[in-house]
Amino acid sequence: MNLVVDIGNTLIKYAVFERKKLLVDQKSEQGEFTATIKGLFEVYPKISHAIIASVKKVPDQTFKVLSLFCEVHVLSHTSKIPYKNSYASPQTLGIDRMALATAAFYKYPGTNVLVIDMGTCITYDLVNDYGEYLGGAISPGAEMRYRAMHNQTDGLPQLKLASILDTIGNTTESCMHSGVVNGISLELEGVIAQYQQRFKHLTVILTGGNAQFFAKRLKNSIFANSKFLLEGLNYLLEYNKN
Repeated sequence: MNLVVDIGNTLIKYAVFERKKLLVDQKSEQGEFTATIKGLFEVYPKISHAIIASVKKVPDQTFKVLSLFCEVHVLSHTSKIPYKNSYASPQTLGIDRMALATAAFYKYPGTNVLVIDMGTCITYDLVNDYGEYLGGAISPGAEMRYRAMHNQTDGLPQLKLASILDTIGNTTESCMHSGVVNGISLELEGVIAQYQQRFKHLTVILTGGNAQFFAKRLKNSIFANSKFLLEGLNYLLEYNKN
């Protein structure tokens, strides 16, 4: 069994895999790491390997605690990857994008795959049918757009992502929601169309926290998979065991 630990800025995500099968995924606050790990190993004592992926430097204590229970791999730019990486600055490529490219490589072999991660930022990552990672794009996510409007103006409120009833807003709040929701939806449609022109038989994966929200607003045929990152991390753990 494998344990995936994905450390974000505020929350930590955990996933237990038996081969490729996801058995459990859960979250905790940063301060609950040790208790959560103990609880997972009580339920799944057969976990033998773990991978840690973190947006910041992994605290020594985090590594030490997990190392008490199993063998641990900390994902970094020196980790082995299964695909050909044609990114011009691989040392700057986010580990989340490394994991998403890995999931695309394994789950859709011999296919042109565009992975769109709807997180803090919206990232676009392309793995072609030769198993080569080409790169993609990064743009502001929904929460970032709301926050920018609030922080960089005197009168606009701080809002959270919400559905819109009409493209034409008739209040300040509904206008902001329309701008964010329609802006992102049209961006997604436009970017997908650009990639489809260059890469035939393109498979599009939408993942991340806001994936389900935007998936139903897209006209393009896509696959929404909120576990794609966790699956990619599990594949990377397997690839780096030996």
